[in-house]
Amino acid sequence: MPKNPFTRGHRRELSKRHKIAVAGVATLGAAAVVFSAVPGNAETTTSEATVSSAPVKYSSEQLKSRQADVSEQLAAKALQSKAAAEAKAAKAHAEAKAKAKAAAAAKKKAAHAAAAKKAAQARKAKAASRAAHRAKLKAAVHKSYANNLDGWIKESLDIMKAKGIPGSYNGLHRNIIRESSGNPNAINNWDINAINGIPSKGLLQVIPPTFQAYHVAGTSWNIYDPVANITAAANYAADKYGSMDNVNSAY
Repeated sequence: MPKNPFTRGHRRELSKRHKIAVAGVATLGAAAVVFSAVPGNAETTTSEATVSSAPVKYSSEQLKSRQADVSEQLAAKALQSKAAAEAKAAKAHAEAKAKAKAAAAAKKKAAHAAAAKKAAQARKAKAASRAAHRAKLKAAVHKSYANNLDGWIKESLDIMKAKGIPGSYNGLHRNIIRESSGNPNAINNWDINAINGIPSKGLLQVIPPTFQAYHVAGTSWNIYDPVANITAAANYAADKYGSMDNVNSAY
């Protein structure tokens, strides 16, 4: 009878191998059951990829803290923007104020300069007028005149013209002839003035107070001086009647 390959020894070896295989399968199954039972959010050490892919979750306190940080950052940025805007506005205001102040100062300076220039021109014109006046008076004084009634009247007319006193040759001559007949030393000792102690004197019969009040600078203070007497009388007539030409009787 041939030997059966499945002898007792073989059966023992097969049984041993079967037991190892069964044990391995059982172990793998248990590991699978344990892995499937681990929660999704639990930390595991299976691999680096598994750890890095796990979602990160924050608590409500952490979220509030982060929101507060963001709010503070936004508020700080808003304050910085506001401060920058205010600084810019303040700078613009200061520049505008400085510009307006400079413009006002320039305008004031220009006004002062214009006033000073106008005053200087006025002084210059006045000085020129005085110089011209003195020149005319000097020319009139140093001009040669005949020592007679004609010469006296002409010299007086030149002085009157320089002083702005109106009157004509005919007006002066007519009144001189009526008052003194051309006598420079004539004196009235009979009228009311003489009775009052102030008789009329000279070519145009002027009383001393009137002569002194209407004396014309540049002429003699002697009431009997022909030119001084005529010029003072013409000055008085111009004040009272507008001109000696308007006098046709005692004045």
